[in-house]
Amino acid sequence: MNITGMQRRKLALGTVVVVLALLLGYVALRSGPLAPVAVTQAKVESRVLRPALFGMGTIDAEHVYKVGPTFAGRVKRLTVQVGDLVTAGQVIGEMDPIDLDDKLNAQAAAIGGAEASLREASARQAHAANEARRYEGLLAAQATSEEVLAAKRQELASAQAAAANARSNLARMHSDFSGLRSQRGSLRLIAPASGIVTLRQVEPGASVAGGQAVVEIVDPASIWINVRFDQVSSAGLMPGLPARIELRSREGQMLRGKVLRIEPKADPVTEETLGKVLFDTLPQPLPPLGEYAEVTLDLAPLGKGPVIPNAAVRRQGNTIGVWKLEDGDRVFVPVVLGKADLDGNVQVLKGLREGDAIIVYSEVELTANSRIKIVDRIPGVTP
Repeated sequence: MNITGMQRRKLALGTVVVVLALLLGYVALRSGPLAPVAVTQAKVESRVLRPALFGMGTIDAEHVYKVGPTFAGRVKRLTVQVGDLVTAGQVIGEMDPIDLDDKLNAQAAAIGGAEASLREASARQAHAANEARRYEGLLAAQATSEEVLAAKRQELASAQAAAANARSNLARMHSDFSGLRSQRGSLRLIAPASGIVTLRQVEPGASVAGGQAVVEIVDPASIWINVRFDQVSSAGLMPGLPARIELRSREGQMLRGKVLRIEPKADPVTEETLGKVLFDTLPQPLPPLGEYAEVTLDLAPLGKGPVIPNAAVRRQGNTIGVWKLEDGDRVFVPVVLGKADLDGNVQVLKGLREGDAIIVYSEVELTANSRIKIVDRIPGVTP
């Protein structure tokens, strides 16, 4: 049988097509969408789990004192700088009295005039009293009339009213003078407690409003950390728990502390529980307020039980479970999880037993139709 050139070309082309189809199928099965998914496996271990809580916080202080004037004015001088140590009762600055001294002098002069007026009114009252008594005697001797005695008694009443008014006016002036002196004394800015100056809001010459802070003082013994913990994992959080603290500025240096209290009000927006953590020993030098700190709390160890890597946990719909290996194939098994530690392990309360093989990592998300192949390590995935 003779094969023409056209037939030979068709045969060769068909052979090439078959080879390409076989190669394409091989590639699709080995590395394409139909290729098996590389997975790593692990055995369910039965051991004691030591759960821990991790939170982020900032350095703060319980006792922060903001020192400023009680009324509007101009800062005359400040004797402290940021970082200075002060003691309770120390004068740290002074406000400009402006015309307050003139008001005090004027009020003192007015008091002198009021005292002179009171002396004059008292003398008139004494004279009127003597006259009234004298005319009472004259009336008894029938040497004067009832009308004259009534007039003298009216003069006595007027003198008594004038003296009372003078005494009241003098008391008011003394009260005003005392208020001005108190106001003059409040021009001094005094440290209410011992501590360290952390803020100097204004400089001498600046005008401030009443109640505005000029200097901020912090009691270093009251420094603590405002910490936020995820509410999902905050079960077991309580005062007195030991804490490991690492400051951002002192990476690698582990400080010790304890939980002082758990705030009764949580953050509903970030879904975090708030707590206060104290240092066992204050670090030296003191960290600046507002510095970030990482806080780790060690909770009570759990009883021995099945433990798996947290990376093995998957969610399908509303079901939490893991891919379990049975006879070389994988089956999605629902599980009930307990607490977790900071090393990536989680307690299994229900669904797995010690020795069960499970899938930990996979190249892509597994589905019910995925083919798998077990490997020791997946490139680019941290074991």
